[in-house]
Amino acid sequence: MVAWLPSSLPAEPKRLWRKKLSSQGLGGVAANEKYVVVVDRDLGDSFDIYRCLDADTGAELWTVRTLARGKLDYGNSPRATPLLHGDQVYLLGAFGHLQCVELATGKVVWRLDIRTAFNADDELIWGVSASPLIVDGKLIVNPGAREASLVALDPLTGKVLWKTPGESAAFASFIVAELGGKRQLVGYDKTSLGGWDIATGERLWTLVPPRKNDYNVPTPIQAGEFLLVSTENNGTRMYRFDKEGKIVPKPVAENLDLAPDAHSPVLSEGKLFGVWHQIYCLDASNGLKTIWSHEDEAFEHHTSILASPERVLISTQNGELILLDARASKYQPLARVRVLEDETGVYSHPALVGKRLYLRGSGEIICLDLSEHGQTAGEAR
Repeated sequence: MVAWLPSSLPAEPKRLWRKKLSSQGLGGVAANEKYVVVVDRDLGDSFDIYRCLDADTGAELWTVRTLARGKLDYGNSPRATPLLHGDQVYLLGAFGHLQCVELATGKVVWRLDIRTAFNADDELIWGVSASPLIVDGKLIVNPGAREASLVALDPLTGKVLWKTPGESAAFASFIVAELGGKRQLVGYDKTSLGGWDIATGERLWTLVPPRKNDYNVPTPIQAGEFLLVSTENNGTRMYRFDKEGKIVPKPVAENLDLAPDAHSPVLSEGKLFGVWHQIYCLDASNGLKTIWSHEDEAFEHHTSILASPERVLISTQNGELILLDARASKYQPLARVRVLEDETGVYSHPALVGKRLYLRGSGEIICLDLSEHGQTAGEAR
């Protein structure tokens, strides 16, 4: 959840800058007050390209090109969102090429092909997708190898700190959550949900969902003492944990209507917002009951959602922004504006820094000023 979203959107949000890119992108945008890092792919489809832009102007500061040949469904562009941490940025491509790069200069500090290094031998169909995570001085990645399903590396050197055997990788990113009094890593492998000890990598618990063959793409969410998960075949479920920090297999609540295949729902003040052919608002404090749902062509396809305590901002696949009242008892749009023209393929999750929104289209990235200047609001419908 973000701290702030605007109470309205102007009919034409102020665009601070625009930068053309080489190809459609899948990985999210990473940004802070100085830098914006965006993933790209060369026109010959042989190289991953990572571009670092000036947050104020969009000027390109550096690029890192990495040879990464192959063929994946949905194209070969990196899926993982770059990880900004201190003076470094961590880049992970769809074929498993991991790099630590100096954020100010673009100098590569170290590189590691995580699939080759750990002997991952499963077939890559959709590619390496989980974004890297740093916790307690450990860089967490999931090669999905038999002897190294999950791995912790030294962020400064790439040295292996621990590795845990298991199954091939799923696609959702990992989170850190304190559940049942135990602070732990939570995420998926190919067939199950699990928790791992941060210090040692020991697997703490495993949950195989009742309906098999989920792709496990949406990221889990901690909701107080509970864990919320949403997947295509098993809908949305809420789990509690015992005093040892292990999951209790029977869900305390479930809702089979909200079953997203790729996007991650978001939680705002006890309400869960997500999209699966329509948009849903579920009551996370009352059995995941549907408060409201709404059908619209915009929700037939992939969306990215940001939520603050008061509002929800949806970026659609066709380049629209839809702003909702998160506190309303029904679908209550506050504004709806198109910010990317002639778009059909917006998959990258946007980044919000302060009151600037960085949004990647299929061939460009734009920076929008969402601060409110008394302009005419965009039409709500």
